[in-house]
Amino acid sequence: MSLYHHYLKKISICLILFWGTLQVSAQKDSIHIEAKLSADRKILEVNQKIVYYNYSDKDLNTVKLLNWVSAYNRRGTSLVYRKLEDRNNDLHFAKGDQVGKLLELNITNSENENIPLNTLADENLFLPLKKVVKPGESITLQLQYTMQLPDKRFTGYGTSGQNTALKYFFIVPDHFDPDNISPRSYNDIEESVSFNTYWTINFDIPVNHFIEGNLPQIQMNSFKGYLDSDPEFLISQTQYPSIKINNEGIDTEIKFGYTLKPEEKQNLEFYLPLHLKFLKEKTGALPGRIFISDKFRNNEDFFGNNDITFWKFRFRLFTDAEKTDLDYFGIITKKVLDQNIIADKEKDHWFKNGLKSYLEIQYLKKFYRDTKILGNLPETRIFGLKPLKLFHASKVKLLDRYGLAYQYIMLQNLDQKIGEDFSALSNFNDMAISGFETGSLFSYSAEKMGSDSFNEIVKNYVSRNSGKRTHPEDFLKDLSQKDTSTSYLTDFFKQKNRVNFRLKHIDKENDSLQIRIAKNTNASIPVKLETETREGEKKVYWIDTEEDKRMTSLSVPASDNIYKVTLNSGYIFPESSYRDNFLYAKGLFSNAKKIKFKLIKDIPNPEYNEIYVSPRVRFNNTYDKFLLGVNLKNQSLFDQKFLYSVTPTYSTGTGKLTGSGAVSYSFLPAESFIRSLTFGVSGAYFHYDYGLAYRKASIASTLSFRKDPRSTVSRSIGISYNYFERDLSAKMIANNDYSKYNLWSAGYGYSDSQMIHEKSLSLSTQGMEDFNKVTAEGFYRWEFAPRQKLSLRLFAGYFLRNDTRNNLFNYGISRVSNYAFSYSLLGESASSGLLSQQFILADGGFKSFIPGTVNQWITSMNVDSSVWKIFHVYADAGIYKNKDMPAKFIWDSGIKVRIIPDFLEVYFPIQSSLGFEPAFKDYAKRIRYTLVLNLGSIINAARRGWY
Repeated sequence: MSLYHHYLKKISICLILFWGTLQVSAQKDSIHIEAKLSADRKILEVNQKIVYYNYSDKDLNTVKLLNWVSAYNRRGTSLVYRKLEDRNNDLHFAKGDQVGKLLELNITNSENENIPLNTLADENLFLPLKKVVKPGESITLQLQYTMQLPDKRFTGYGTSGQNTALKYFFIVPDHFDPDNISPRSYNDIEESVSFNTYWTINFDIPVNHFIEGNLPQIQMNSFKGYLDSDPEFLISQTQYPSIKINNEGIDTEIKFGYTLKPEEKQNLEFYLPLHLKFLKEKTGALPGRIFISDKFRNNEDFFGNNDITFWKFRFRLFTDAEKTDLDYFGIITKKVLDQNIIADKEKDHWFKNGLKSYLEIQYLKKFYRDTKILGNLPETRIFGLKPLKLFHASKVKLLDRYGLAYQYIMLQNLDQKIGEDFSALSNFNDMAISGFETGSLFSYSAEKMGSDSFNEIVKNYVSRNSGKRTHPEDFLKDLSQKDTSTSYLTDFFKQKNRVNFRLKHIDKENDSLQIRIAKNTNASIPVKLETETREGEKKVYWIDTEEDKRMTSLSVPASDNIYKVTLNSGYIFPESSYRDNFLYAKGLFSNAKKIKFKLIKDIPNPEYNEIYVSPRVRFNNTYDKFLLGVNLKNQSLFDQKFLYSVTPTYSTGTGKLTGSGAVSYSFLPAESFIRSLTFGVSGAYFHYDYGLAYRKASIASTLSFRKDPRSTVSRSIGISYNYFERDLSAKMIANNDYSKYNLWSAGYGYSDSQMIHEKSLSLSTQGMEDFNKVTAEGFYRWEFAPRQKLSLRLFAGYFLRNDTRNNLFNYGISRVSNYAFSYSLLGESASSGLLSQQFILADGGFKSFIPGTVNQWITSMNVDSSVWKIFHVYADAGIYKNKDMPAKFIWDSGIKVRIIPDFLEVYFPIQSSLGFEPAFKDYAKRIRYTLVLNLGSIINAARRGWY
């Protein structure tokens, strides 16, 4: 009897477990799809059954379905706007047969009743329910729909001549916050939509085509299985490769949505088992199947290891094997995390991005600890020399890239808090903040508590949350329970951080070093201290700083050989400054920083006070001829708050010393309505005519308002005082010209450099003892077709008071008076010759040489439009009035050739108030040109779309 009861008990337990399993399975949504793709792979017909559970704690009266193919359908969608932010206008200018759209849709419920819809064009379809769905209950929906797939080049999903990639096209319920019926837009950010779902998908595809995907394939063109990520398929006439890994407890098949070169496949067969073994040790979970699309590879590969190409030259940073290793470790890591962790990408993006960066850091520590960020490039010989060895960048380690990326964007005050919504992150901050900064903090915590302890927490958290949405705040709690010194992370992620540790002083007392460390926060954040001997022997100490106490004193055993003390070496903690993390314990620079002179701009070495010394050779028209000198400054490749630059030069044309200098300081508040507040003083001494010099002294302040890092909008206010002193010729003295004058100016500037509708506005006032004037300028440029633009500029200037002795301060019509020496004129006083034909778009902005200046008021309009390729037409019109003279209307028109857009452009006048200009004998002298030699403008243009 006892044996009978024993077996009965076991059977009962099995039945209970089996029933529990059924209950759990029953709570998973299921989607059954029959999909047919047309022969041209443009039309997708779908029959679909959805069993959707209410897993919220509220009754459902409405079900929200995501119809994200409609994001491709028209201008003005969130997807189109996001692409424009990323400097991509392909979707904006897409033709009707290239966009994606829902052509027809019919929805019925379990009672076979039709559910009416108001529109098919919305990304969110809200279905009113006749019967309330209570928590834990389900609803069954039957859908029949046909869609036109978009061109694949817009997002990487859709159809192309080579293949068709399907993701986010099937109509599915919104799983995040089912009781929240607010609209949700498709932004192409690879977010989770259909997790915790059992899929059955049968495809009818064109003949001679193959299909691959991330669902288990049960038979040809049929897939079935459970996914915690979204289904993804690739249909092509090419059968793409796969690699199966079955060793050391790993059983994973990796399928590729692209062709692999033989060398790449061979490298992957070696590296992928190492990657998966490493990830299993760190995270504890591996999927049985991984599908890597071409888009995913491009999004998740290792940033910064590509070869550098310049013209016909190619410089390799890493070997092909190293690039494959680094690229695919990041790719595989993100895939493993995506398939094991369900997280709301909008709110919790930092969790998976941070874990990916953390795992990369651990991988680099193991296999690339001493590898440099420039790889093998510093070993490149040019004329037998290795010039890159002169740069500190050649010594920076690959591991340092995580801290350097954060430092770069933070020093521009364009960083964002880690917990910022993902849709608000700039592309650079997606990498530098969500990924690199978070990963650095995880790595810092792991080093403090021990990497094995950190990895165990990761494993337990992933296992505990398998199949359900994670709440990463719980992960931070797990960390703090293991090591209370990580408790600061919860608040750290909620704000922009400007934490800074500083080595204050080192004193030697008997056989110990007394060290004082300051911090600028009340939070209890641990700090890593390192002592180093001249022989390179290092000892590490972890100091737990106290809450609400900003100064920490400690004593460490002193060795006669200890000569340097360092805090948080290797950029391991995201500090606002690393320049005060180094002190010397002995020698001439005891308790100070060494000075280092460098020849070329470089990644800053925070251990030194670096002074960049660079020769300068400049040609200043025919006045100074060649200017030979040297520039001394502290500005590196990274922005700094305090900047100075001094450039003494020798003028070969006059035999005199000339030059310029400037000092500025910027306040960069982390959380404020302003981005920066800069104060600066400067001075210059050069020649502006034969034998005539000018001296300029300036005090200026600029306030830049807070900028949304994803936005192209910037706003600023500036005020300045300038003192000028000019040498005068005998004729100028006879005409009672100005030898000394003071200029006050104030202005507001607004600019929006977005792709389709670029615009700017400036308002300013300027004055001195003899005049006051106000000026307004508006600019608008519309890209009406790909690379075809229409520009409109409006200008207005008005003298509130004008008692000047000559026309020096007048508004220009076709030339500008450079009385403030603020324009980059090749010929300051040139009135004839090629230098005088330079055009500056300012004041009236007329390209024809219409004589005269304006001493009362002027309004003008400048229009420019694309015609064909680099050829544009332009037209200018305006009205101006001088004192005691009637108002006069003027105009001109012509052809512009954009050789290098916005930098080198040539104007050929045709018809104007002067007549038909090509008929003039001196027509060649009437041709104008713009030449902008401003590296900063080129850099700003190149970085658009990143921040």
